[in-house]
Amino acid sequence: MKGKVYLVGSGPGAEGLLTQRGRDVIDRAEVVLFDQLPGEDILATLPAGAEKIDCGKFGGKHNLEQDEIEALMVDRAQKGKRVVRLKGGDPFLFGRGGEELETVRAAGIEVEMVPGISSALAVPASVGIPLTHRKYASQVTILTGNEDPTKAEPALDWQLLAKSRGTIVILMGVANLGKIADVLVKNGKPAGTRVAIIERGLRRDRSVTTGTLETIADDAKNAGVKPPAVIVIGDVVNLYDPKEPDLVPYA
Repeated sequence: MKGKVYLVGSGPGAEGLLTQRGRDVIDRAEVVLFDQLPGEDILATLPAGAEKIDCGKFGGKHNLEQDEIEALMVDRAQKGKRVVRLKGGDPFLFGRGGEELETVRAAGIEVEMVPGISSALAVPASVGIPLTHRKYASQVTILTGNEDPTKAEPALDWQLLAKSRGTIVILMGVANLGKIADVLVKNGKPAGTRVAIIERGLRRDRSVTTGTLETIADDAKNAGVKPPAVIVIGDVVNLYDPKEPDLVPYA
């Protein structure tokens, strides 16, 4: 008898922002394949009797490759288990949830998508940075920073992004931040455009580093910025005030 796979988004790292459906599904899981992004508070609540498989990816070090993760999901479900694939944010926003959905469906296994609150939205909001504002931005572009913008044929249109008058949100962009800032400026984005880097989502050790496209690479280096982090580029960053309390609590 085949089991079922649940693709669960854990949100931006605070247990209180995990959806009720996500909580219910996790509590009934027999197998949990988890990344590091959900954070310690949520990972500490995984059911004691469940098989727990660490699928975390830290920079160039992967505990399991993507094909191995998908094979494990299929294997456990084919053995009749309730399998939870637990990811940070939302699985369908740069979380490779779409690939996992295809694999599970191809194996003839029932699958349910449990959306999560994306860190692209919640993390900037938590420190008082609205992605849209009538005075500053009427559009938002969310992109992955994994791609090197200096390669011969980038998948992203950096000229178009540089001309955008809206907010740019970058996930997984710490390693390429300096190159991204440079290519935006070279394509016409003002060097004084404000940038904020919010590290570690809504975890207790969250921190914020701000600067401009011209300075942010050095600012990040001096602050010792490390992933995971959400990068916000645009005039809305002017609304960030480090003296104000967080708008969304850690837990």
